[in-house]
Amino acid sequence: MLYRIRHVTRFEYAQPVAFARCNLRLQPILWSGQVIEDYRLTITPSGETSPARAEAGLANVVRLVLDAPVRSLTIESSAQVRVDRMIPVPQASDPTLGEIARLARASRDASPVSPASYLFPSPLIPLDRDIALWCAEDLDPGRGVLEAGIALARRIQREFAFDTTATLVDTSPHEAFVKRGGVCQDFAQIMISGLRAAGLPAAYVSGYLRTLPPPGQPRLVGADATHAWVLLWCGPDLGWVGVDPTNGIWMAEDHVVMAIGRDYADIAPIDGIVLGSGAQELRVSVDVEPLEQVSA
Repeated sequence: MLYRIRHVTRFEYAQPVAFARCNLRLQPILWSGQVIEDYRLTITPSGETSPARAEAGLANVVRLVLDAPVRSLTIESSAQVRVDRMIPVPQASDPTLGEIARLARASRDASPVSPASYLFPSPLIPLDRDIALWCAEDLDPGRGVLEAGIALARRIQREFAFDTTATLVDTSPHEAFVKRGGVCQDFAQIMISGLRAAGLPAAYVSGYLRTLPPPGQPRLVGADATHAWVLLWCGPDLGWVGVDPTNGIWMAEDHVVMAIGRDYADIAPIDGIVLGSGAQELRVSVDVEPLEQVSA
């Protein structure tokens, strides 16, 4: 499936902003099952841009500097991404969770995709006793890794309410867990916290969902904004496998990976510093259009 993705972020400032330096992580990465065929970044008013190194995780980073006063800023990211990704099928021969935990602890891989990089608590996803005990019901060490991963994702999808008013971007996993509600970021962080508590490597994914579902299929939750889900390391043969606890499904052709990190702080689409005073208004729009379906 070929997608056209348009991600527009607009900032409106009550008072002129004298200086801004931002990190933009908006270009989807090259990842298993997807190829980036075209990408364009448009910034109005234009500023100085330069490529930057991802400090953690996997991301394409652009540094933006504005050194002239502005009252508004529009950042438009446009991409064409081809996705061809199979849905995983649990097998009796899959490694168990206990085997995965042992393999991850023994890994000597120091690359950004090393399972060892995603075993431990991170700034936004600490270990939490209540979450660990709740998730442990699906994470018996003798259970197959794929079977357990999708079971936990589906349980989160069943028992937690998608509620955009329940949490904020800085809400902790524990608070969202207690409320039994939140958005995709909260559900991904809860699942990751539980997996890491069981000794399993789990990464946070920022990306996109197709806006329009195929005919006869339900619309996925989270398609009007950037989405978040989980990568679970399933051993050297299966590698990293995506699970979406918001929708209780595998990462497949509906998902486009933008960046991968330990938590949201590693891979926020836009962050940085702004020097100014007064209120700020932020508006974000996302559209993921399946080009092949339209042309057919």
